[in-house]
Amino acid sequence: MLFATGFFGGGPRVTTGEATKLINREDAQVIDVRDAGEFANGHLLGAKNIPVAKFAERAADLEKMKGKPVIVCCETGIRSVKAVKELQKLGFDRVFNLDGGVAAWNKAGLPLTGKGGRK
Repeated sequence: MLFATGFFGGGPRVTTGEATKLINREDAQVIDVRDAGEFANGHLLGAKNIPVAKFAERAADLEKMKGKPVIVCCETGIRSVKAVKELQKLGFDRVFNLDGGVAAWNKAGLPLTGKGGRK
């Protein structure tokens, strides 16, 4: 798998296809950093909603994910850049930004769960 370096120095990013492989083959964890309302309207199956502002108070939840690849997403892949940087500071070495975010996932016809998603 080839992982590109993210724009704005956001670290490694993965395409929707690469993310699917990481989820299916390596049980990658998905963190959705959008607000609760956006998350409720449609998110990747199994994603955990942890807005970047809540990372400090959810440190225990994050720590549990350290041994696996982590894919971070937001609506378009811009807000998640900050989250990738925060996770790297916390010692995550396999953390990736979903290139294009949930919008790209939806555009690729991949399943979303929640009110606004395809099931």
